[in-house]
Amino acid sequence: MNWKNAFSTSIGKKVLVGGTGLFLILFLVVHCYVNAMIFWPDEPGETGKHFTEAAAFMGGNVAIRIMEIGLFAGLIIHMVQGLLLWSQNSKRRPVRYEVSAGNKTSRWYSRSMGLLGTLILLFLILHLYHFWAPNRYGQAFDAAWKEEDLYEKMVQVFSQMWVVVVYVLGCVSLAWHLMHGFFSAFQTFGLTTHRYKAAINSIGVAFSILIPLIFASMPVYLHFIGNSGH
Repeated sequence: MNWKNAFSTSIGKKVLVGGTGLFLILFLVVHCYVNAMIFWPDEPGETGKHFTEAAAFMGGNVAIRIMEIGLFAGLIIHMVQGLLLWSQNSKRRPVRYEVSAGNKTSRWYSRSMGLLGTLILLFLILHLYHFWAPNRYGQAFDAAWKEEDLYEKMVQVFSQMWVVVVYVLGCVSLAWHLMHGFFSAFQTFGLTTHRYKAAINSIGVAFSILIPLIFASMPVYLHFIGNSGH
């Protein structure tokens, strides 16, 4: 097999996008679980203790830190191959149809994966700038660096309404992206047989709504509830 050309074809790109997509879906579950700790009731006089402990474990665990490398590699591959595949499919129809078939042949979000992916990328850059980059920079270059209280950091960041709005819009884009991507990832590997198609589609819709909804509720909660005690 010519591995150099194996992933340059349309099918090869779909395999890469589908495989990295499944990996990123698993990451979303773990990340959502940790972040949802902000809703876990704290002891009297304490705020964000459960979230802070979970975040500290994830940030200080060697295995998790190593997995970050794979996560970023998978994310970059997913985005690059996804945009290449979207561009390749668009070029196959250089002249748009005079009358669009609309949702009769495909959902609008399945036709807009490139746009939705770009919006998610912009949201992700902002997210990394706020939370991931400061910690990793301090760990690597600042001898006097001390682990931040991430709960307080979140309260501070989400005290700004424009940031909350951007995060919520990013989560909405993620929801639409997943609405097509979840099913498509399983379909790429032939798992959406007639027997399991309906079940996978239902799970995909539920996942695409629930996970982004939890993510979106966090900045809203911290803006209106978290800042009330500060």
